[in-house]
Amino acid sequence: MSLVARHLEANGIPTLIIGSALDIVEHARVPRYLHVDFPLGNPCGRPYDRAMQKEILSQALDWLVTASEKQWLARSPVEWSHDQSWRDDYSRVDDSNREELRQRGEARRRQQEEAKRSGTERSGMISET
Repeated sequence: MSLVARHLEANGIPTLIIGSALDIVEHARVPRYLHVDFPLGNPCGRPYDRAMQKEILSQALDWLVTASEKQWLARSPVEWSHDQSWRDDYSRVDDSNREELRQRGEARRRQQEEAKRSGTERSGMISET
């Protein structure tokens, strides 16, 4: 994305990246970046939380208008939840959850295969249990 953003900017098209991987973006140095401290894959907020998503998009559009070349980074004050314990479990794989993750992976693969066989373009997500 950073290469595309820089190319578009060089051709007069303003860009803004919304994301959660600050370390990567600092290294790649996009023209404008709104950082949200959320789990990866959720840069605009929790799924189906339209109020949160609208707030983040509003911040992004405001930032796109007001950012300068020297101020390329902004941080969203929106929190994923008041309980920040999601960080403790996010992407954790160890002996306490390895079997559950293996079973969920197998279930997901079966679900995707069934979706392919039935002609469904995209399989749904496995709900959290």
